[in-house]
Amino acid sequence: MTAIELDGVINFRDFGGGTGADGRRIRRGRLFRSGHSAAATDADLRRLAELDVALFVDLRRPPERARDPARRPAAPRARLIEHAGPTDQLVAPHLTFLADPDATPLRVSEQMTVGYRGYPFDPHYVAVYREYFALLADLDGPVVINCHAGKDRTGFLCALTLHLLGAPREEIHADYLATNLHNRADERLVEMSAQFEQTHGRKVSDDLLRSLLAADLAWLEAAFAAVAERHGDTDRYLLEALDVTSQRQDAIRARFLV
Repeated sequence: MTAIELDGVINFRDFGGGTGADGRRIRRGRLFRSGHSAAATDADLRRLAELDVALFVDLRRPPERARDPARRPAAPRARLIEHAGPTDQLVAPHLTFLADPDATPLRVSEQMTVGYRGYPFDPHYVAVYREYFALLADLDGPVVINCHAGKDRTGFLCALTLHLLGAPREEIHADYLATNLHNRADERLVEMSAQFEQTHGRKVSDDLLRSLLAADLAWLEAAFAAVAERHGDTDRYLLEALDVTSQRQDAIRARFLV
């Protein structure tokens, strides 16, 4: 994985380059992940234009996108997949507990676990995943996946992508945890604290926010455990829930492995 430093976009990195199926490698320069791009500078947009992106995947809900509209480079050929709803919740369902004055870092972890276990089955996310994997089979060019911080929703979809490409679990884990190196937690802490006070009319502890900003491997593993409970394993989930047939998997691997 290779981080790309941008002024106004956090956690932007190439998550290719690792081990793939059958002794092959995952292509570099084709799979990117990031936080949202609302604060992208003109210089950032010029840098992103050089990637010649073919597909943007925005996992943020509509109210998030309205609050922080994406800035993307002009890319006439690029497709865009967006989360389609619901439209009336500015605060993500798994973060509403933060309004509780008695919220603790332990409570953060418990609620994030609940959220991660829901990602594989939420119909709005499933619709995005299905379209994403269908396009990957025919895509000629790079992909950029983002949510708000490029950590949780992005983390799960990137982990699924790496699994499909044959990456070993330890490399999937390493990519997920790299967020902790590239999420600019200190500067985001100030921003999130101000947003929280504006929304809830009171301050929130730095410890609580830091626990929310981190990538915790237990949360990612909770998502895969939920998949295994319902489908037996991740491959069957990809087939049964997301229509990733063996033919589609072969086509995706042919495009993204070398």
